[in-house]
Amino acid sequence: MFRFPWSSAAVTAAAAALSACGGGGGGDDSPAAPSGSAPAPDGGTPGAAPAPAPSASPAPAPAPTPDPAPAPTPVPAPAPAPSQIPAASLVLPAPNDAQAARFLAQAGFAASEADIATLKSVGYNAWLDLQFAAPRSESHWDWLTRNGYAADAKKNANFEGLPNSVWCKFITSPDQLRQRMVLALSEIFVVSAVGATMPWRTMMLAAYADLLEEHAFGSFRGLLEAVALSPAMGSFLAMRGSKKEDGQGRQPDENFAREVMQLFTIGLVQLNLDGSVQTAGGRPIETYDLNTVTQLARAFTGWDVDTAAPGGSDPSFMRRPMVHTAGNFSTGTKTVLGMAISAADGPSALRQALDVLANHPNVGPFFGRQLIQRFVCSNPSGAYVQRVAQAFNDNGQGVRGDLKAVLRAVLMDPEARLVEAGAANSGKLREPVLRFVQVARSVRLSSAGQWTIPETSDPETRLGQSPFFSPSVFNFYRPGYVPPNSSMTAAGVTAPEFQLLNEVTVTGYLNFMQTLLTTGQGDAKPDLSADMALSADARAMVARQALLLGGGAISDATQARIAAAVTTIAANTDDGRINRARAGWMLLLACPEYQIQK
Repeated sequence: MFRFPWSSAAVTAAAAALSACGGGGGGDDSPAAPSGSAPAPDGGTPGAAPAPAPSASPAPAPAPTPDPAPAPTPVPAPAPAPSQIPAASLVLPAPNDAQAARFLAQAGFAASEADIATLKSVGYNAWLDLQFAAPRSESHWDWLTRNGYAADAKKNANFEGLPNSVWCKFITSPDQLRQRMVLALSEIFVVSAVGATMPWRTMMLAAYADLLEEHAFGSFRGLLEAVALSPAMGSFLAMRGSKKEDGQGRQPDENFAREVMQLFTIGLVQLNLDGSVQTAGGRPIETYDLNTVTQLARAFTGWDVDTAAPGGSDPSFMRRPMVHTAGNFSTGTKTVLGMAISAADGPSALRQALDVLANHPNVGPFFGRQLIQRFVCSNPSGAYVQRVAQAFNDNGQGVRGDLKAVLRAVLMDPEARLVEAGAANSGKLREPVLRFVQVARSVRLSSAGQWTIPETSDPETRLGQSPFFSPSVFNFYRPGYVPPNSSMTAAGVTAPEFQLLNEVTVTGYLNFMQTLLTTGQGDAKPDLSADMALSADARAMVARQALLLGGGAISDATQARIAAAVTTIAANTDDGRINRARAGWMLLLACPEYQIQK
């Protein structure tokens, strides 16, 4: 039996009941293993997430051996026929509180009462315009420099200070849409701290995070070149130092050439505009072969960091694009995807190669589908993918790859806005980082300045996920992941975030959240005063918490059950009032109706 240290027996019983019944409104559960992969077909979306049990008292509950975690039964809907209706043409009335909170959780990290009021006042499109125009907050580079992490003594530090800066940005920056896009891009154009050993690696990742932020609302082509020439990507995928063939066995490194096609731009197979796979003779048509990789790798030779002393006392080269050495470039024409790369110099060859990739017809559906998955739903219909791909191909003014237009198409699509929050054929499992940042913003987590929240990769005691600490270039999960041995398998429902879900991560997540609400994380502490002010009326307090977290997705029945359990905690002292607030948050965070973002 699990129990919170500050709860009543009724709260513990309510948590168990919520788990058993699917949160008062969920469907039946069926088993799903925490790993595996399958192709990504169209149609359907995941259903409710399994309800985690609250953690033990008073110490964190031990993490069990990972067994298959229960996966909810999906109710997939047939994919609608591709539509030509542009998302930008959708005219919506002003949102109510629940609709505003739901949109803010998709387009950012969280909804405060002030955020909800602003969105209701100005409307969806005007809110997006405000976010696109919002100034950037202090850069990761400047934050780390100001706090002493760019000092020479720190050049070999193992990413000390990087999580601090990332959490500070995600939890406090008012430009939520930009920060949410940074997280999404970091999971597509992956550079990971894992395994990095070069000097100034902390500043390298800080510069990369700033680069993603700088290009978050720009052009896809500009983003692609900035990523390709960043010291972080050059080091991670070994384009840095790649040299021409020497006739004695040395060949250009092919790592970046392969991944820039497979993961960043066109994928493995030819796609229709709606993301469906093109076939010939019943087999998918591949986008490239080994010779394409070899030819493209030649076009990427000759690049290195812009310094003669990478181990010196000045890390500023990590902020500059890599520079080219002509003597290391593989000359001669290269043929990539049927196009000749004929430039005689390395910088021109790289630009020609990136032009070929960025203009490939796969990019719109391939990249657009992943953005839909990161912001709105795990298994978008072909019609949804096609509308976003159309926005990628042409923003309405003849411009290709306008990321503002793509984001607007993702967030304003009829399938994003008009599906009711409780519908079973929409949504996605909230990844652990999103759950943490959302509740951190909701409880106004604040720090004296250092934000000493650690990186959170440990699945037993933390979240099993931490920004910029992906286990590989393939991110924390694959976009085409289908949970095996479940009804989602038979329905072919892609649910990438379920790849992180198992009994260990469920326990670690709840222990982490319990600590957050009780003592804070690191030097960051929660402010529960708004909840305490409502604690005498448990139903009102829980309703407020459910609105901010679920945006209308948490049923009245579930809220009533949670409120009844919370009421068993006496509220005639400050301790009682704050424990009511904690219990309300924890039961909602454990609730399947919350964990699935609709």
